[in-house]
Amino acid sequence: MQDNRDIFTVSRLNREVRVLLETRFPSVWLVGEISNFSRPGSGHWYFTLKDEGAQISCAMFRGNNQRVQTAVENGLQVIVRARISLYEPRGNYQLIVEHLEPAGAGLLQQQFEVLKSKLAAEGLFAAERKKALPMIRTLGVITSASGAALRDVVAVLKHRDPAMKVIVYPAQVQGTDAPAQLRQALATAVRRNEVDAILLTRGGGSIEDLWAFNDEALARDVADCPLPTLSAVGHEIDFTILDFVADIRAATPSQAAELVSQDRHHLAQQLMVLRQRVWRAWQQQLRNAQQQSQYLRARLAPLNPRFRIERQAQQLDDLTSRLIRSMLIRMQSETRQIGQLQHRLQQQHPARWLAEEQILAQKRMARLHQAGARFVTEQRKRFVSLQQALQLVSPLNVLARGYSMTFDEQGKLLRDEAQIETGDLLTTRFAKGSVTSQVIKKT
Repeated sequence: MQDNRDIFTVSRLNREVRVLLETRFPSVWLVGEISNFSRPGSGHWYFTLKDEGAQISCAMFRGNNQRVQTAVENGLQVIVRARISLYEPRGNYQLIVEHLEPAGAGLLQQQFEVLKSKLAAEGLFAAERKKALPMIRTLGVITSASGAALRDVVAVLKHRDPAMKVIVYPAQVQGTDAPAQLRQALATAVRRNEVDAILLTRGGGSIEDLWAFNDEALARDVADCPLPTLSAVGHEIDFTILDFVADIRAATPSQAAELVSQDRHHLAQQLMVLRQRVWRAWQQQLRNAQQQSQYLRARLAPLNPRFRIERQAQQLDDLTSRLIRSMLIRMQSETRQIGQLQHRLQQQHPARWLAEEQILAQKRMARLHQAGARFVTEQRKRFVSLQQALQLVSPLNVLARGYSMTFDEQGKLLRDEAQIETGDLLTTRFAKGSVTSQVIKKT
């Protein structure tokens, strides 16, 4: 039977999972706390990004981390933009971080962008939802009753259209209670139905100061408001979610008062509407371009050599760390073995053995000298004794007493006259000297 199973290798599975992750999530924003931060000699950064419920391994390569202006350390809360990837040799799911910044204002900005994208996707910013401003005789203003924004609006209206009536719906415009009070003031204005349009405004400030106007619930209430709405929050460069959902956005509270004034020209109103439409069209075109760019980046991501180089760089760091650990273990083992061999060598060193042998040789030499001296002395005594004994039996001593010895021609000592014949030559030895004689006659 034919086997139709598609059997993966581990390498193939990890590679295809990595391509799937990098294609599906080309770029994400995350916030979390840094832990296990390390900076090897290659200059790349490796750390863990965690929150109270989970954690994920991260790598930030040198080309990207050199642009980070903040001192990075364990415990730092950060916002990162990263690609989701997989480190194939170990099968580890990880992030390749491309941008890193401290959390705080950056976190609020990220939350702002997330909510903005969400509401835009739902169509709350669409131009067709916007209502044109009618002829306004009564303006509802939702702001702080003691704020500078209200004073600016009243001053402009007093100068441009003193007949316009202003009804203030006071509310906090900053702090944790501000979103709820702004929503309540808006609901009151809609319920009473006593104004022609509603202006939500406050003076400038930091992103934290303006955060109440980025409330999602407030944005939805404004989008659903049956009355025309205007937003004038902060300065000209400040943008909040309210600016996108309101029918008209004014750069400042004073500009909002000018827009609703009775002496405004119809052309100015049309110009504002056109500007809003152009801006929204540009925003839509920009979003389309960004989506197209992300799509193309996702298609190119698996083919990008930089990603492969980054993965290989991470693998090189991993292998380098393993090699260093292996070398350290090997060196420690060799050091211990050398120490043991040195100890054994010291125990068996020739110098120690030679010193002992020299001492033993000196003792033996001394004993040898003593034994030799005793032997010489004993031999000398024996020699003297033998000499004395020899002298006692020496023929010379006999000759000295008046005897002599006779030898034949062969030097043989003659002991009997039968040993000689007439005519033989004989040698006679005395104590002093000798004579040679011939036998003339035997008697």
